Amino acid sequence: MFENPSAIGSSHSPHLRKLGAKSVSSDLGSGEPGNSVQEGYVLPFVVGEMKGSSSPMQTTAIMPSPTFLWRFKVIWFLIWAFTCCKIGWDSVMRMSADLRDLFLYEAFLYYNPLLLVTLMVWLWGVCLWVFSQSTINYAKIFDLDQNHLTHREIWKCSIWMTVIVPTSMTAYLYLYSHGEVALAASQPVILYVAVALVLIFPFDIFYFSSRYFLLRTLWRIAFPLQPISFPDFFLADILTSMAKVFSDLERSVCRMVHRQVATIAWFEADSVCGSHSVAIPLVLVIPYIWRLLQCLRQYKDTKEKPTLFNALKYSTAVPVIFLSALKYHVSPDSWTYVYRRLWLFSSLVNSLYSFYWDITRDWDLSVFTRIFKFNKPSLFSNLLYGRQWVYFWVIGSNLVLRCTWTYKLSAHLRHNYLTVFTVAALEMLRRFQWIFFRVENEWNKITKSGFQIPMTDIPREEEKLLGSTNHNV
Repeated sequence: MFENPSAIGSSHSPHLRKLGAKSVSSDLGSGEPGNSVQEGYVLPFVVGEMKGSSSPMQTTAIMPSPTFLWRFKVIWFLIWAFTCCKIGWDSVMRMSADLRDLFLYEAFLYYNPLLLVTLMVWLWGVCLWVFSQSTINYAKIFDLDQNHLTHREIWKCSIWMTVIVPTSMTAYLYLYSHGEVALAASQPVILYVAVALVLIFPFDIFYFSSRYFLLRTLWRIAFPLQPISFPDFFLADILTSMAKVFSDLERSVCRMVHRQVATIAWFEADSVCGSHSVAIPLVLVIPYIWRLLQCLRQYKDTKEKPTLFNALKYSTAVPVIFLSALKYHVSPDSWTYVYRRLWLFSSLVNSLYSFYWDITRDWDLSVFTRIFKFNKPSLFSNLLYGRQWVYFWVIGSNLVLRCTWTYKLSAHLRHNYLTVFTVAALEMLRRFQWIFFRVENEWNKITKSGFQIPMTDIPREEEKLLGSTNHNV
């Protein structure tokens, strides 16, 4: 964060300046972990001569160290977390036992999508941090310009999301339990509107270029009328892991539009926003249809047969979703003896086919390639680099979570909201580890094809943070 103290002292030390000289300014930059700055280091400034004094007097402006600021923020974060937990728990306990589960179910429905998105943003920041420590030029892979968000900026966004979303949820719980139903109903509505406005805000603030890149990629995913790029199908794959997020968003917006927030009108399963609505499977299947259309577009452009088999993989999710939804629209006997068996078979085919494609195509682990090449040896690199246990863990956990994810695609299994949230979070973690090997495989393809990028051409984040304009991305 700070420059080397010895370097500062050699060029800007107040003892090397004449008394009464102008103050010295220093570029503080942005915090960079691992810098050789000492804790509690104080940057001296020459203030000048004091008025009314016969002799000049030199004072020091004390600035808190990065460690102190970090601890201060952590303390405030813990205080905030404890306050939200205390208020939320007391609010839930005020409810009668027979309404408590319904109360929590509705609260989770509104805030579950944004909580899962927040988790995914955190994990994406971790991915960028690992990429920055390796020799993989992720900016080149994703076709990012020099103004792309670094892992620090991603984490800054995720911190704000981590604070805002639970705070709104706590306010909802508190207001509802204290009888302020109208104010409680406004909390998720305000939050959803604010998130939408931030995403589409047309002015050059709030990371405008990154928001534009995200919205443009989403548009290309929804309407694959152009050749499919790596960011297009990469983000589309992530969206398939967030199918339940889309489903809960649709349920939440439906209740907001029909003024059913903080009411029990939605509890009727056959109502327009009920749990038996045909809109649920339609929304769940959208990310898979997008990915299917992308594969067909790739085949049209490249004539490569593997893209057709990839399209077939995404099509296997369709019967899983719709056969599960049939439980609410057919007789119990038909479900037990016909459709349930078809659902089990289709779930098995989808899970095993997706697992096979992850291993052989997306990751190409047929020959255990080493995970990344790190720029600097560290505990992290020694733990991962060249270790075969990493691949065994990823293969085993991917198989288990691929089968578990079927639970989320099946509407008739989604009754316990805590179990549903846990399974969705586990799917985020599965997709998180999928990202590492998918990007590594893409980088191996680039380097093996003869397109080798010199390490000197890969922009370092330290240079970007120090304001360097010498980027070659």
